[in-house]
Amino acid sequence: MTSQPTLRKADNGHGGPGGTGNPGSGSGLQAGLKNRHLSMIAIGGVIGAGLFVGSSSGIATAGPGILLSYALVGTLVVLVMRMLGEMSAANPTSGSFSAHADRALGPWAGFSIGWLYWFFWVVVLAVEATAGAVILEGWVPAVPQWAWALIVMVVLTGTNLVSVGSYGEFEFWFAGIKVVAIGAFIVIGGLAVFGVLPGVDSEQAGLSNLTAHGGFLPNGPGAILTGVLLVVFSFMGSEIATLAAGESEDPQRAVTKSTNSIIWRIAVFYLGSILVVVSLLPWDSKSIQDKGSYVAALDSLGIAHAGQIMNFIVLTSVLSCLNSGLYTASRMAFSLGERGDAPKSFAKTTERGVPRTAILVSVVFGFVAVFFNYKFPDSVFLFLVNSSGAVALFVWLVICFSQLRMRKIIQAEAPEKLVVRMWLYPYLTWATAALIVFVLGYMLTDTEHDGRRTVLLSLLVAGVVLAIAVVRQKLGSGRERQRDEVTSG
Repeated sequence: MTSQPTLRKADNGHGGPGGTGNPGSGSGLQAGLKNRHLSMIAIGGVIGAGLFVGSSSGIATAGPGILLSYALVGTLVVLVMRMLGEMSAANPTSGSFSAHADRALGPWAGFSIGWLYWFFWVVVLAVEATAGAVILEGWVPAVPQWAWALIVMVVLTGTNLVSVGSYGEFEFWFAGIKVVAIGAFIVIGGLAVFGVLPGVDSEQAGLSNLTAHGGFLPNGPGAILTGVLLVVFSFMGSEIATLAAGESEDPQRAVTKSTNSIIWRIAVFYLGSILVVVSLLPWDSKSIQDKGSYVAALDSLGIAHAGQIMNFIVLTSVLSCLNSGLYTASRMAFSLGERGDAPKSFAKTTERGVPRTAILVSVVFGFVAVFFNYKFPDSVFLFLVNSSGAVALFVWLVICFSQLRMRKIIQAEAPEKLVVRMWLYPYLTWATAALIVFVLGYMLTDTEHDGRRTVLLSLLVAGVVLAIAVVRQKLGSGRERQRDEVTSG
């Protein structure tokens, strides 16, 4: 059975039960995340900066029909998270789907998907640090953009190095701001759509915008699938709650709660807010493309300083993504170290239960990626972004195949641990896997939005990692056979 990280209750730096408390002793992670931390991590995990800044291109492509694109991807995420929830509730671990794949499909699978996921997040660190630096430079131009990127990376690295509780507290407030902001947007925008918002005269707002201006699908049904390609990556991060649950006092309860709430989270924050946007303004409004969908919607309501308000919300989302990205990358590296798929030093923790080496190695690669973004933006950095772009879909596909096998293992060994069950197993699991493969295949036909390049480069990197995994496994099997022969001789 895949080993589960040793957990100690948070103890303000003193040795807790099950650990020696010596710095660098590798005594394990701490159960330092509170229920309120996990609740907000679960909610905030599905609200990425991509929702605020990337939705305008989807609206331009599919019109009001972008709602169907979000609904389709949202359904896919709900199903994948249900599978992951089933496995993680039965065996909570900071390795999450990588650890499950290790046991269900073999060490090659856990190694490959773990390192690909780590690679994805260290590239995200650079993307988000740069996005945050652009906003901050606009506010304080005296500080150059590269310096802002450095500052935000250093500050959030510091919070992650202090303790898991420090990460949880920062994420609680970052995610809280996102949730309050988008909730207020939905309420205010909804009142304006129905013409009951006091002090606002918005003649163009109304549900008629969903069918006027060329109809609900002005660019045809095919635009729904193109919209899927544009919005699918904004959902990455919903799985963070299952990694974080491994450092809570009641992992099973945390996983169960986050899994069961994923439906309303996606329905409210994604579908609800996009519905408000395309109801407040015609989908082909020039302001949506010029200002961004949410800024244009706020402007249409006559809200002063709408652009700066949205910049603050986007910056909060960026910092949240940076914070969680560093946490996620380091915990995946920690899990890989525990399983022997990374240097053993990755699995060592401080007396506060922090995997210091895993964090520092992750942030160093993040810094390198930031350097590439400023020095070689159109070559090296573009390659990094594109070659990690399809990792989300690879992760979801591996979760599907892992769940098919893990259900049988759990039923045979500990059926009482099946507190979360995938619906209509195995048929819905296979259908979900088929849909993911279809999306990947459709991306290969997309040359307008770089879908083909993203899939091909991601497959190239995945192939290299997989080859390394297979070679390692064969070499490991050969060494085991040699030891067995020496022992028997």
